[in-house]
Amino acid sequence: MTRISASRFFVILALLCFGINSAYAASVGASLLTQQHPFYTELSQALMSEAKIEGLPLEVAIANQDLNKQLADVEDFITKGVDVIIISPVDSRGVKSAIRKAIKAGIKVVTVDVPATGVEVTSHIGTDNFAGGVKAGELMAQMLNDKGNVAIIDYPTLQSVADRVGGFRKGLESHSDIHIVATQTGITRADALAAAQNMLQANPDITGIFGFGDDAALAAATAVHASKLDAQVKVIGFDGMQEARAAVANDPVMVGVIAQYPAQIGKLAVQTAAKVIKGQQVPALQPILPGVVTKAGEKP
Repeated sequence: MTRISASRFFVILALLCFGINSAYAASVGASLLTQQHPFYTELSQALMSEAKIEGLPLEVAIANQDLNKQLADVEDFITKGVDVIIISPVDSRGVKSAIRKAIKAGIKVVTVDVPATGVEVTSHIGTDNFAGGVKAGELMAQMLNDKGNVAIIDYPTLQSVADRVGGFRKGLESHSDIHIVATQTGITRADALAAAQNMLQANPDITGIFGFGDDAALAAATAVHASKLDAQVKVIGFDGMQEARAAVANDPVMVGVIAQYPAQIGKLAVQTAAKVIKGQQVPALQPILPGVVTKAGEKP
């Protein structure tokens, strides 16, 4: 039987312990589109909360809707050698080069809320935006009694919004007496207010407005009130933040909101990162179905 000296035994033990500890030395970087919106505030809180549960070091960077800032944040994560990057792209196409660079460096990438286009990531976790858009279209048709002229406030550089708008159009396809008469971009609430005012002025027969997000919808409702078209125009939003839910409950113009669940998205993103770090397989697409909030309540 081979004898091991005490000193050598402790060296081996130290190496083994180092190996065990190194398995838990993984880290995650998260680059979020913004934190100036309740959806992303809740998403960020869920990321941090779940990271503590998983015992994963997590660094969160906020891009503030600035693509250059996001690219720099991803570059910083690559330099730091994180194991997984969780990212909600500022621009679905513009972030492609940064994601490719991270993948080339051996870093797994998980997108949340907004998918990236033109590049394959480990997993995408987010609301099924197309399905939500279909629900919005069907709700609009219901609220307009299958007849009317509809406008859309858009954010075309985000794939998630493109999916919502595509779904909305799909939801209206079988309602031949409803026509989409105008579409304008309105990224911020101020932009959306101007877009809604412009569309109402150019198309005074508008009876419905779909806002790609709650800020856009709330701005549209403000424009409707200012134009004294409360009895004519119905507004539907998409997000489910508390302000919009309150508006649905109290404002006759706001007739519905498609509700997302950012806490679920954030929790699942960190759980996915933990699985990836452990070498486990994860689904390439992990959709979360949205709900529908109307004056009658909330339903799947």
